[in-house]
Amino acid sequence: MRYLTVLAKPSGSGAFHPLGGQLTAEPSIERRAIHHVELLSDDTVLLFAEASGSQKRYNEIMDDSPHVIDYLVSGDDRWMAVSQFEPTEVPRRTLKLQRESHLILETPIHFTSDGELKITCLGTDEAFETLFDEIVEVDSVSFELLEMGDFEPDESSFGRMLTARQEEVLEAAVELGYYDVPRQAALEDVAEIFGITPTTVSEHLRKIERRVFSEIVR
Repeated sequence: MRYLTVLAKPSGSGAFHPLGGQLTAEPSIERRAIHHVELLSDDTVLLFAEASGSQKRYNEIMDDSPHVIDYLVSGDDRWMAVSQFEPTEVPRRTLKLQRESHLILETPIHFTSDGELKITCLGTDEAFETLFDEIVEVDSVSFELLEMGDFEPDESSFGRMLTARQEEVLEAAVELGYYDVPRQAALEDVAEIFGITPTTVSEHLRKIERRVFSEIVR
């Protein structure tokens, strides 16, 4: 089995989907990850996603969208939403290929701070070639190949263990010298880059360290 990791970047006003474009552009909502997505038999999409921010604004956008068939929300500060909606061509083609071939979309799929998607697919080289043939001429989305290789389920892959935000915070901490000996930067220096509190930075780094160390010593 092979894996392919790409960064999917919206390059047009339609983005991946008009609904997704609205949610990404809304400053009171932060889209975090997609935990499940599938194309149903009636060619609508079922999506299970994670977000934070204003549920009230999320409900308004979903209620006003002509694409949404139904949705449910659960949680408080960090909440989960299940939605059923009519897809545009890019997600429909991709999910149809997943349903009809040996292509698997690995979840969760994380959103970057720019509203892009870091997507890892599992399958064969032939399945990847078919996928690119399906989406290469789509103007609204561009794809940057990040990594490709043989999938080894028993080996650690730290890049796939962390959320997009955790990767960003970790990269900044390393670049600033937070992990140097002697330490060259403080939590406040990392926090200033992202406009968050030092306490939030500390929480991110503790979660990263717990996941990485657990993987090493298991």
